[in-house]
Amino acid sequence: MIRIVGKALSINVRKVLWTCEEIGIAYTRADDGPELAQNPNGLVPVIVDGDFVLWESNSIIRYLANKSAAHALLPVESRARAEVDRWIDWQATEFNSAWRYAFSAIVRRNAAFDDPRDIDASKKQWARMVGILDSQLARTGGHVAGAAFTLADIPIGLSVNRWFMTPFERPTFAHVEAYYERLSARPAFLMHGRNGIA
Repeated sequence: MIRIVGKALSINVRKVLWTCEEIGIAYTRADDGPELAQNPNGLVPVIVDGDFVLWESNSIIRYLANKSAAHALLPVESRARAEVDRWIDWQATEFNSAWRYAFSAIVRRNAAFDDPRDIDASKKQWARMVGILDSQLARTGGHVAGAAFTLADIPIGLSVNRWFMTPFERPTFAHVEAYYERLSARPAFLMHGRNGIA
């Protein structure tokens, strides 16, 4: 059984919780723990698997899929694996960077994110990223890395939830909306993704 350290409200902790549910990994979770000191960034999540401590949410979900030989989620074949990895990395870099300022201003009401021009720029960049995702989903007809659900859909799905849960006027992307509904047929997504938390 693994131990997950971090509050269940965190989008990055929710990646790990959703992954565990999809694979069927037994876990316990605590809001805090001494293992957080092993992450030099001081951020969650951190997992404890026996004597092994790991931080960085995308590294954690890859580790869990690899350890469990969950090849449907994280393929062994190099090109299929690269496709999954590419979209996981895109979520962590391009997608997250786009929504960070607007989300911090609108949802968290963080006083450090109060410049109207920067909020507007973040909203526009966020919409551009969702447009990229919409085009990809139009090509695959199913999920982000292809027709079937993979590990890439976990971080992307949580970011899409954030898109729909943030109260602002947004453009319509039909393929993203259909994708959100497909994800919502998964019990683990309803538990840790579309659960009323942005």
